[in-house]
Amino acid sequence: MLIRNAVPGFAGLINPAALLELSCEDDVQARLIRQKKRDDWQLQHGPFTRTDFKRIGKQPWTLLVQELNHHLDAAETLLARFNFIPHARLDDLMVSYAVDGGGVGPHFDSYDVFLLQGEGQRRWQISAQDNLELVPNAPLKILRHFRMEQEWLLNPGDMLYLPPRYAHNGVAVGECMTYSIGFRSPSVQEIATQFLVYMQDRIELTGMYQDPGLSLQKHPAQISDAMLAQVDTMLERIRWSSKEVADFLGCYLTEPKSHQFFEPPDQPLSKAGFNRRALQSGVHLAAQSQMLFRKGNFFLNGECIGFKEGSARAVLQALADRRRLVPEEVDKDLLPLLYGFYLDGFMRLGSR
Repeated sequence: MLIRNAVPGFAGLINPAALLELSCEDDVQARLIRQKKRDDWQLQHGPFTRTDFKRIGKQPWTLLVQELNHHLDAAETLLARFNFIPHARLDDLMVSYAVDGGGVGPHFDSYDVFLLQGEGQRRWQISAQDNLELVPNAPLKILRHFRMEQEWLLNPGDMLYLPPRYAHNGVAVGECMTYSIGFRSPSVQEIATQFLVYMQDRIELTGMYQDPGLSLQKHPAQISDAMLAQVDTMLERIRWSSKEVADFLGCYLTEPKSHQFFEPPDQPLSKAGFNRRALQSGVHLAAQSQMLFRKGNFFLNGECIGFKEGSARAVLQALADRRRLVPEEVDKDLLPLLYGFYLDGFMRLGSR
């Protein structure tokens, strides 16, 4: 779906120079993509140095920076526009800067994506093709046989939505920046694997394997039918409830990615000082924090906070939904909990 002027007056959140500077920081995930010939792609991972960009030469290139919403307040504000889709599906805001002719080649994503044009123009070609064969040995997942069906030139503020596995190719017309809002779509295998990892410390099965009626076997190395049947019966006792699935989802979907770290305050306020400031200026979640809830059960950064009732429940729901609390919303009964979030680096003072 193409939406012209989806965000009126939008011209971007960061300029190219600042983006290049950001890609040189250690805690920023960035990729540099260059195309020398038709099927000759080069991929380099950050962090970069200014020298890396001076050595590129004249071939088309693109810089991709992930999780801009973790480094720029305005990016988090932009993401809030997409809360018509549940936070549980939200991944991050990626920004790409490309010189004239730059792009990442024809490809498809395994998830829903909104492509919002910032500075400059980008030409998008799309295709509903079923042939998703990739170029062999390429450092990127480039479609080997891309057949364009529709084409548009996007201007600042225009946005293109693409469903999963929809082939597309974006090429910069002059210098341009594009903001990609992606939504996570884990595979069944990933969910099942992580659920079993979650459950392994929560399953308690009593008893031990035993075989008082063991008989002499012709082949000592053979696994007997009796052993197989007994173990099969043991494993049938493994059960889980909807609540355990809900608790797993809350922890799994808010679990920070392996490269994400939280920075506690260098000089933390005392509990009394925090309480006073929170009631005066409000609080907000740190950019990396993820918070979800199911009924009265709350989850923050991979941990279950526990069940809350009454006014505390309403306040925490507001915090999860809007990622902030203004001063009049801060519940005094929740201050000890919020103070713990603050000490862990999960929360900051001020409602922004």
